[in-house]
Amino acid sequence: MDNKKTASVIFLIIALVVSFIAGKSFSSMHIPEVIVAGPGVTMQKMLSDYFPQLKGTNGDAEIYILEGDKAGGSMLVLGGTHANEPGGYMAAISLIETAKIDSGTLYIIPRANNSAFSHNDAQEGSPQRFTIETEYGEREFRYGSRATNPIDQWPDPDVYVHAASGQQLSGSETRNLNRAYPGRSDGTFTEKVTYAITEMIKVENIDITLDLHEASPEYPVINAIVSHEYAMGIASVVTINLQLKGVDIALEPSPTNLRGLTHRELGDYTDTLALLAETANAAQGRLRGKTDEDLVIKGKDKMYVNAAKRGNLYVPFDENGHPLEERVGRHLETIKEITSVYTAKNENNPIIITNLPDYEEIQEKGVGFMLNPLS
Repeated sequence: MDNKKTASVIFLIIALVVSFIAGKSFSSMHIPEVIVAGPGVTMQKMLSDYFPQLKGTNGDAEIYILEGDKAGGSMLVLGGTHANEPGGYMAAISLIETAKIDSGTLYIIPRANNSAFSHNDAQEGSPQRFTIETEYGEREFRYGSRATNPIDQWPDPDVYVHAASGQQLSGSETRNLNRAYPGRSDGTFTEKVTYAITEMIKVENIDITLDLHEASPEYPVINAIVSHEYAMGIASVVTINLQLKGVDIALEPSPTNLRGLTHRELGDYTDTLALLAETANAAQGRLRGKTDEDLVIKGKDKMYVNAAKRGNLYVPFDENGHPLEERVGRHLETIKEITSVYTAKNENNPIIITNLPDYEEIQEKGVGFMLNPLS
């Protein structure tokens, strides 16, 4: 009997310890990492400034605004549409902490689906956080989920019907921010977030919108720009310029039969030139090996090396992988080219970004050198 009591006490203690650790881990996901606004940031707003119903919810997201001394055009950069695609939101954060604006205005939403950063996909075995080395010490960032947290929107329907088009998708896609545009003021939690972003674009009369993403190496649309037809004139020149710089990239037209995405709905429902950029991230794929912080940052995976040798991928993949600095560098170089080409076509409405390193320098120094000290 004493042995049974002892065993029961031991199991109870273990259960309490596990519960404490799990609870602490869960609660930490709701604490956003600090973003240190750089010298170019002139103002901060919230999505709720454009749609007050979001105020006080996990859908409310920070907007960083960089205004130049000279008048010009405007650009919106969306990071964190999918919170498990760090190349996108780390590029957005690097802009916030490093970039300056000479002409025009740059709007940056680093955590477009803020709710998705408050949890991750446990069944994927992915890390909750990853660490980047800087000259000031380590900086931690969250590795979230592709979708809105179920605590903010539940249950999923069996079939998700995109409100504006009637397109039918798997029920879980109802929490995918990039299937919910242009949004609805009386829609789901996720649709309210996309409605706020759409309203912001309309209110601020934003000229260009770029949504930053990552995708698996076996995904056909990879290392690519996806463009709405109205933005093709700029996107085609940007693609050529990047190729000439040695940044291999493809150009894909936005499909008219795939609805809810930024590059389709924002181009249809607002006057912005809507673009999306994809980089290759092994942590996104189904062929990967162990999913850990090392894979997220270094992008190396033996399984993908073997898959490349068999011709199963849409992007080259060798022992060097596709590290975070490459993915962030591609996004930032794409942003620079988009603003450059836009300015060349709109000389009276320029968007000129300065103080950004070039692609080669980012590859050499990594992402950390673009980040600021926490204090």
